[in-house]
Amino acid sequence: MVIFLTLALGYAAGRVRIGNFTLGAVTGTLLAGVLIGQIHVSVSDDLKTTFFLLFLFSIGYRVGPQFFSGLKKEGLPQLALTAILCGSGLVIAIALSVLFGFDAGTAAGLMAGALTESATVGTAGDAIRRMGQSPEQISILTANVATAFAVAYLVGIIGVTWFLSNLAPRIMAVDIAAECQKLEAEMGRAQEMVSDLVSARRSFELRAFRIPVNLAGQTVAQIEAQVGARLFVEQVRRDGRVIESAPDLTLAKGDVIAVSGRREYLVGEQMRPFIEVEDEAMLGVPATAVDIVVTNSQVSDQTLADLADKPDARGIFLRRMTRGGHELPIAPATVVNRGDVLTIVGLERHVAKATKYLGYADRPTSATNMIVVSAGIFIGALVGLPAIHFGSLEIGLGTSVGALLGGLVCGWLRATRRSFAGIPEAALWIFDSLGLTAFIAVVGLSAGPRFFTGLVDSGVSLVLAALCVVMLPHLITVLVGHRLMKINPAILLGICAGAGTSGPALAAIQETAHSKIPTLGYGVPYAVGNVLLALWGTVIIDVLR
Repeated sequence: MVIFLTLALGYAAGRVRIGNFTLGAVTGTLLAGVLIGQIHVSVSDDLKTTFFLLFLFSIGYRVGPQFFSGLKKEGLPQLALTAILCGSGLVIAIALSVLFGFDAGTAAGLMAGALTESATVGTAGDAIRRMGQSPEQISILTANVATAFAVAYLVGIIGVTWFLSNLAPRIMAVDIAAECQKLEAEMGRAQEMVSDLVSARRSFELRAFRIPVNLAGQTVAQIEAQVGARLFVEQVRRDGRVIESAPDLTLAKGDVIAVSGRREYLVGEQMRPFIEVEDEAMLGVPATAVDIVVTNSQVSDQTLADLADKPDARGIFLRRMTRGGHELPIAPATVVNRGDVLTIVGLERHVAKATKYLGYADRPTSATNMIVVSAGIFIGALVGLPAIHFGSLEIGLGTSVGALLGGLVCGWLRATRRSFAGIPEAALWIFDSLGLTAFIAVVGLSAGPRFFTGLVDSGVSLVLAALCVVMLPHLITVLVGHRLMKINPAILLGICAGAGTSGPALAAIQETAHSKIPTLGYGVPYAVGNVLLALWGTVIIDVLR
């Protein structure tokens, strides 16, 4: 009962807005747990671990495709910058903890909060339990993780958002909005993203036109080449009969053709020679929109312009493109990765053909394959069990990092093998959000009795250390990426937000840039950053024990 009361209060507190800033569910739940924990409620650590394993598996499942694609040659620059940011964050957190005299628990909470990675709290807790200390000492260290995390997380989320969206562009001496416009021009004019509202205007349409006398005798391929702009002749009415279109079909005077394409082209100069007519039978063909998860290795690393010229893309139009849940700019030079989700529209027969070529249709379902979830967590945790023992010290990945790896493999298998069972987005949200916040609630409840004592003991020094841990790694990464690696500034900021696992920072960068371009640098670093920062929870405890 107390856990669910903590969740209710935590989610409510997380919605409180102060200017443009909100606490968020994680911080709100931690603070609610700390307050309720003053009445000394005892909650099983096993329950806390169960929630945490669900959270880690869901994170791994989401980022699996991007994680493994980042290991390819093309992803090495982003991989290197992610390693620089996460590695320098670990080193700086250890150095400052030694300087200020923080114990291992406070050090882990400092790093987890400043780099806004909640998973580090759990892996650090795993490592603390393996230290061979007395139950009282383990309780103190675990409480210190929660105390330091609460303070450093507030500093981290505000600091990284402000640094990347305001200070970093000044350090690089660039106008991020102008850089995005320049890159969009190089990639081809990006289309407007789809909002949550449904517009009365249809972007893609099917219209009927009568062939004029001067164009009779031309083939379908010649007509399509003449109008250009990816307009397709879908079918032809001749003498009362409807004929399916073919490139070599010769059109005659009086034929009516059904043409699909973007509305601005269908009503533009391209179709001026044709006479538009109303033909219900020609226009009443089945059309559909579907989300396609890219699994075909031959599609991966190709641009949208390359794919548009493929035979399987005939009659298909791209409405939306997302990677790791974040929208990407739709432009000819945008590169498609395995695991990307493409929302395509077109006639039913074209969509079916394109789906078979690209991957599989991610159709809405309410059924979760619990065999995959449960076996993935069990096998992953089993892999994390082996450890090296030095007296009472136990060094290993632990069950938590193992569950994360299990999620990575399951997510990658789902993206590469259509037959592998999937998990609905709604179920992933429950595992992700409830798994994390319930874990954080138990952490707060357990830390409650010692929270304020620990805060008084290390409050000022903890804030100063958090500022350094959040600012210095991002500063180092920005300087290396901009001056040495010459990466586009907008994409570089997206890389930093991803490596620091900060979604709010990415949103702030996009707002400053007035563009989705920074998202191009977010996916791979976010996937790799989650894994490294989760692993650092074990490392920092083992180093500072």
